[in-house]
Amino acid sequence: MEVLVKTGQFLLSISILVILHEFGHFIFAKIFKTRVEKFYLFFNPWFSLFKVKKGETEYGLGWLPLGGYVKISGMIDESMDKEQMKQPPQPHEFRSKKSWQRLLIMLGGVLVNFITALVIYSAILYVWGEQYLPNKNVEHGIMVDSIAYDIGLRNGDKILSLDGEEIDDFYSIVPEIVLEDVKTIQIERDGNRREIPVPESVIPQLLKSTDFINIRYPFYIGGFGKNSAAENAGIKLDDKLVGINGQNTDYFDEFRELILQYKGQEITFNVLRNKDTLAINVPVSEEGLIGVYAINPLSYFELEKVEYSLLASIPAGIDKGIETFGSYLKQLKLIFSPKTEAYKSLGGFITIGKIFPGTWDWQAFWNLTAFLSIILAIMNVLPIPALDGGHVMFLLYEMVTGRKPSDKFLEYAQITGMVILLALLLYANGNDIFKLFNK
Repeated sequence: MEVLVKTGQFLLSISILVILHEFGHFIFAKIFKTRVEKFYLFFNPWFSLFKVKKGETEYGLGWLPLGGYVKISGMIDESMDKEQMKQPPQPHEFRSKKSWQRLLIMLGGVLVNFITALVIYSAILYVWGEQYLPNKNVEHGIMVDSIAYDIGLRNGDKILSLDGEEIDDFYSIVPEIVLEDVKTIQIERDGNRREIPVPESVIPQLLKSTDFINIRYPFYIGGFGKNSAAENAGIKLDDKLVGINGQNTDYFDEFRELILQYKGQEITFNVLRNKDTLAINVPVSEEGLIGVYAINPLSYFELEKVEYSLLASIPAGIDKGIETFGSYLKQLKLIFSPKTEAYKSLGGFITIGKIFPGTWDWQAFWNLTAFLSIILAIMNVLPIPALDGGHVMFLLYEMVTGRKPSDKFLEYAQITGMVILLALLLYANGNDIFKLFNK
C-alpha cells in the first residue's frame, strides 16, 4: 500500500508540473500566433490512451510517463518531422517568428515552472506556516556515525557554528557543510569549546551517509515489532529504558552500543515507568534486537513555528523559492565535480518516488511538488540539444551573430541531444536498480 501511495503522489505531482510546463510553451506560442499541433501529457509512441482535437490542436494522454510535449508547427523538435521542414515557411510557423519571440516560446515552460514553485511555496507558508528545530534546542547534543566520528565529532557534542557562523535550523547543518564548502565545525564538548576541521575528502562519504549526525535523545518506547521479546517480557509503551544490567544508558545511542555486547543472551533492562524504576529480564536476539522502536525523537524537543499572513507569505514564498533554486544549482555543481563522486548518487524515477511520504500528506506533497518544479525548470534550461536550454542556446547565438543555424545542423543537434538524454536516463535509473539489488 505504501508503494502505491508514493507512486500515486509522484505521478500526480509530475503530471501537474508537466502540464504547466507545456502550457508555458503553449501560451507564448498562442500570444505570437504560432500554431500548436499537439499538446500531450506523457509521450505517445505508436498510440495514445486518449486524444481529442479542438481547433488546430490535438490534446492527448500518452502511455509513456517520461514527460510531455507540445508540437509547435515549423520547429525541429523530438517529433523529428522533416517533411514539414522541407516545405516553404508559413506565417503561423515557429521558424517564421522573430528570434526574440521564439526565445520566449522556448523559455515559457521554464518560466511557468519557476513561477509555479513560488506560488506553491507562498501558499504553503500561508496555510501551514514554517516549522523547524532550532539548533539551540538540541539540548542533548548529537549522535554521530562512523564518518562523523572519524573527523573528530563525538556523541553528545553540541554544534555551535560552521566556519564561525551560527546555525539556526539544526537540519540545515549537513546541507550547509556539503553545499557551502565548510572548513571547520565549532562544537561544545564537556563544557569546552573546540574546533573540528572538515577535510575535503569527507564530502563523497558524507553524500552517501544518511546518519552523519542526528539529534541525541533519551529512549522512550514508541512501539513494538511483531513477536516482540520486550513486549512479551512486560515492557510497555512510554517506558524509558535507562540501563542494561545496572549500567546507565541515558540516551538511545548508549543503549544501542551496549546491547550489541549481549547478542543471544538474556539480560536485565532497567526501565523507568512513571516514577518507578523496574528491572525486567528480556532475551536479546542474535542480531542484538529486542523488538522495540523509539518515540519520534522530535517529540522531545521544542520546535519553532512561524505563521504568515496572506501578504507576508508572498515575499516569504518568493525568498524560499529563490533560496531553493540557488541550493539546487549548488547540488548540480557537485554532480559535475568528479572529486565529490556525487554522480554516483544520481537517481531516477525510483529515487524521486521514494522522497514522497508513505502516507498521503498534502503539506509534504506540495513541498515536494514545488521542489520538483524548480528541478524541472533548471534541468530544462541546461544547454543540451533536445532540451529547452539547447534551443535557447542556438537562439542566443542567432541573436548575437545574426546568423541562424541551418535546419540540417539543428536536426543533427536534436538527435545528439536525444542520445545524451537517453544515456543520462539509463544511467540514473540504472543506479536505482543497482541500489535495489545491493542493499
